[in-house]
Amino acid sequence: MGPHGGGNASGSGEAGAAAVREGKAGRARLAVLALVGSILVPLVAAGLRSVLWALAGIAGLALAAVGVWWTLAHTGALRSLGAALSVGAPVAVLALYASSGMLGPALLSLGLWLLALTAARTAVAPGGHASEQAVAEAPHAPWVLMNPSSGGGKVDRFHLVDKARAAGCRVALLDAGRHQDVTGLARQAVAEGADLLAVAGGDGTQALVAEVAARHDLPFVVIPAGTRNHFALDLGLDRADPAAALEALTHGVELRVDLGYAADRVFVNNASFGTYASVVTDPAYRDAKARTTLRTLPGLLTGEDAPRLRTRADRTQVDGLQALLVSNNPYGRAVDAARPGRRERLDSGLLGVVCVRVGNTAQAARIVRGPRSGQLIRLNAGVVVVETDTDTLPVGIDGEHVVLPSPVVCRSAPGALRVRVPRCRSGTPRAGGATADWPRVARLALGRLFPRRGHHVTKVALTADASGAACIHLTQPPSVAIPGSTLHPAECGLREH
Repeated sequence: MGPHGGGNASGSGEAGAAAVREGKAGRARLAVLALVGSILVPLVAAGLRSVLWALAGIAGLALAAVGVWWTLAHTGALRSLGAALSVGAPVAVLALYASSGMLGPALLSLGLWLLALTAARTAVAPGGHASEQAVAEAPHAPWVLMNPSSGGGKVDRFHLVDKARAAGCRVALLDAGRHQDVTGLARQAVAEGADLLAVAGGDGTQALVAEVAARHDLPFVVIPAGTRNHFALDLGLDRADPAAALEALTHGVELRVDLGYAADRVFVNNASFGTYASVVTDPAYRDAKARTTLRTLPGLLTGEDAPRLRTRADRTQVDGLQALLVSNNPYGRAVDAARPGRRERLDSGLLGVVCVRVGNTAQAARIVRGPRSGQLIRLNAGVVVVETDTDTLPVGIDGEHVVLPSPVVCRSAPGALRVRVPRCRSGTPRAGGATADWPRVARLALGRLFPRRGHHVTKVALTADASGAACIHLTQPPSVAIPGSTLHPAECGLREH
């Protein structure tokens, strides 16, 4: 290697890092400008009266939240009143805005606020995702488990059996008419020499086979043939074309992603406790989800059998919860317009925790304040312990109902699963799920006005010439790293030699 080979590589890396920093600074400036615009638009349109209009909008949201609570937690006339209120309150506010000429400014202000929030989160989002590793060779004995009844028959509709066999896979089909041990089938395939495991089905089946693949350190392929396939979505796979996932066998790259565990049960997406987990225990839920949910929720939210959960996420303790969601890596915010309800990373080594604590009408009204209300709590943790006063806990693991002994310890297994995905996939996750840290965003936005640079100086020497003027001798070009500022010789009355 020539004397400048390392320098070129270093220079290229520094240039790339500088480009990333500049991109983040640009998004931070956009966030600040959009935030200022969202405030100025109503002020210009209505002056100080815009404060009253904002309060009217907040009141409408609070009334809508109360209406939703009455709809879910009560029956009879109060449920009907709640349904009317949840729809009527926002409509009344919009009508009031329209009649006063404030609808346009209000919508523009809301759009600017959403833009500011999205830009702020992408500006401070941690860089990097699961690193992709090239695949040296295709598998010699891939094995695929397919569920023909999953996703409304996607296996048959997309001819996945024929395409998988054409790609050299041994295919095992689940029989919808009888219960089969999915984990046992995967273990048997490994014992018979399978060097890659794959699943065409829902997330619950994916999780069961993924655990076997992780235990034997075998690559795993996700074929999104289920109803929702949130795991495939966060891997960047095309859920509208399940057969495209088979390209991972011949033109794939490998990712190391985390697995979550609730006691001894693995999950690729989440484990839910409390209200939702109790709803899915009803045998009628699978065939009539909405009707079963409305029928069972009142008793679960306000009745004597209402679950009261306690959790400890690392060192943070929260009690009095109606519902709790523990996810394999944290989910993004629902109000993040860029990636609503998505996981930006699958390799952070952390569990995401979302707690809901709403026991009465007043708490339902306060939930519009978000995390500050104390009714909606978001945490990240390495270990989460969930417990209640009963001996067992119903848990929804990737949509499948199980009952586990209380307390349930949830943990993350960082980098446990080797996932093979197509090299070219359209839905690769992008940054955008971080919290909007506005002080940090402001510092990023002002970075160009108040630069903070530093160059490593291997040798610094101060001397004086014949005239008595001080001189500075640097082995690196002229800037001396001082925390919080940049010092140039010319700025100190010094001359560089």
